[in-house]
Amino acid sequence: MLTTSNSEMSKAPVTEYSTVTDYNPFGDGPCLNDENKQNAARFIAVLYIIVFLFGCIGNVLVLIILIKYKKLRNMTDIYLFNLAISDLIFVFSLPFWAYYMVYEWIFGDALCKILGGIYLIGFYGASFFIILLTLDRYLAIVHAVFSIKARTIKSGIITSIVLWGVAILAALPGFIFHKVEKQLYYTCSPQYNNIWKLFTALEMNVLGLAIPLFVMIFCYTRIIRTLLTCRNIKKKHKAVKLIFIILVMFLLFWIPFNVALLLFTFPSLEALSNCEASNRLQKVIQWTEAISFFHCCLNPIIYAFVGEKYRNYLFVFLQKVLPKWSFCKFMHKYVQTPDRHGSFHTQSTGEHDISAVL
Repeated sequence: MLTTSNSEMSKAPVTEYSTVTDYNPFGDGPCLNDENKQNAARFIAVLYIIVFLFGCIGNVLVLIILIKYKKLRNMTDIYLFNLAISDLIFVFSLPFWAYYMVYEWIFGDALCKILGGIYLIGFYGASFFIILLTLDRYLAIVHAVFSIKARTIKSGIITSIVLWGVAILAALPGFIFHKVEKQLYYTCSPQYNNIWKLFTALEMNVLGLAIPLFVMIFCYTRIIRTLLTCRNIKKKHKAVKLIFIILVMFLLFWIPFNVALLLFTFPSLEALSNCEASNRLQKVIQWTEAISFFHCCLNPIIYAFVGEKYRNYLFVFLQKVLPKWSFCKFMHKYVQTPDRHGSFHTQSTGEHDISAVL
């Protein structure tokens, strides 16, 4: 969508599958288009809309729970709030790109630049706040005594502001280089030269994959070591399983897209120097990018609603807004209602450490 275009590619004639050019970036002539591209474009556009709907619902629910019930009382709440905002910023642009996938760009040059930048702000923001949530869990469990002083609301707000600034800076190429061009159809794509194309690809791989993955592996291996010493076997196993799920989901959603993006950035490889390989790689990038978008739908689940308190608050909220919904009435029997102080039960120190993961 946004990562597969450069100045040379976007000048080529395009078909209805407007975001995947028919130009062969590895050769001298145009690649032949086929009907499969148009069908794939429509299907990917549907995926974008699905991600938009589920991403909006899940992340808006997180914001409601954090503001209405949790009251943003600690650093974890601050980071979850910002992660949900990042995901909402990210999915906001998807309906526009879905329309563009099937037809042409009709929204003007200004919106092309704005949406190109917003997409990247959401992408980098989500990556950064996943890093902060990982570090927050690491401090809470591995350095529990130190974390009492370090994990404050003030620290959460300051680090959030700093990382929002970094995310905006990282997204500047999206604002600067996106523009509309009139070919057979109007296109909206980043017009990168070779240097900027290389820079943005490496930037996405380093900030969006390498650094988060390194932090997650480093922190979660040490968290698991600490959890293994806990006496609460049931919660310990649940926490370790959740950590495993978080790592696997992150790898499955982001490694395929980032590998495809790197291959596209370094087209000098002989295996990728023909038109057929060009078409295959463009399809791979489109599909892996679309699949990676589903991560923002899962963030509310794996970072918020997997916790018992968040789930209970969620069902309390749903019972209020959907009082006649039989599922809510059924679940009311199996959740604890918060007391007037906003807590469900008192935990021991060991249980509190594990709950930082859950």
